[in-house]
Amino acid sequence: MNILRHIKLLILIVLAFSAGNTAVAASPTLKVSLDSAYLLMGKTTPLHVEIVNDESADGQLIIPKDSICDKVEILKLLSADTTSVGSGRREIRQDIILQSFDSGVYRLNPIKYVENGETIASNRLVLKVFPVSVDTLETIHDYADIADIDRSFIDYLPDFVVDYGLWILAVIVVLAILGYVYYVIRRKKNPFAPHQPKPVPPYEKAIDALSRLRGEKLCEQGREKEFYTRLTDILRIYLQGRFGVNAMEMTTTQIRHALQANEETRLTKRNMEQVLETADFVKFAKVRPLPDDNVKAFNSAMQFVEDTKPQPVTEGNNEETETKKQ
Repeated sequence: MNILRHIKLLILIVLAFSAGNTAVAASPTLKVSLDSAYLLMGKTTPLHVEIVNDESADGQLIIPKDSICDKVEILKLLSADTTSVGSGRREIRQDIILQSFDSGVYRLNPIKYVENGETIASNRLVLKVFPVSVDTLETIHDYADIADIDRSFIDYLPDFVVDYGLWILAVIVVLAILGYVYYVIRRKKNPFAPHQPKPVPPYEKAIDALSRLRGEKLCEQGREKEFYTRLTDILRIYLQGRFGVNAMEMTTTQIRHALQANEETRLTKRNMEQVLETADFVKFAKVRPLPDDNVKAFNSAMQFVEDTKPQPVTEGNNEETETKKQ
């Protein structure tokens, strides 16, 4: 029985000791510190606040809003930093930025912390603020002389031109484009239309075609039918372009009547008739002409084109035409 009593007593003593240690460990601690106890007037210094409490504790740090003591202001509060220290405890660090504009020695008010209805206060620190050396104004300084500065072209422009220069330039470009389009429309020209080559006059086209035909020497190769077909086609196209006669759709007889009815072709129609007659014999009667006949037919075609080519317009011709009209 004595042994059991002693065991119970020992258990009670251990429990009481553990409870006491737990109660001591659960108490929060609060401490503040400065990097330096000296501060130059107008400068800032951080006040370090350190709190150690249980991780499950719900407490509140009480910091003054504007100043921590007379002449020492609170400029701002930095964010708090929490670190676990083990055994269910944590350490909370927070900096308070202080500033003073009056020299002197100041005793800072304590920072307070409230937890579970209990309030604890930090230690109180002393801060000495030194004045700033200033000019004693023994020498009165005059105003500085007027300085010459380098100016650019923009400095001489009105303010609205500088502020809205890009917009003004854009408006000018748009107006220039619209003016050009209006000018083109008035002149009835399309600047976007593909370039049309200058039309070749019927006379020049016929002479060029005849020259190419002669250079191919078809008759020397026994291709008389092809030679006369192309020769008459050149003359028919020439009549269409020069006199408006649709010779490509006409027979030889119809072409003769058209040449007779035209004053410009009446005198030289014999050359044209000779070419057409020889061509009809070759193409339809399958007659093979002599080399001299081929040369004569080609020369007759060339002579017909030369005799009916347009005459250059002169002032005398214009006056004569006007006189005939009157």
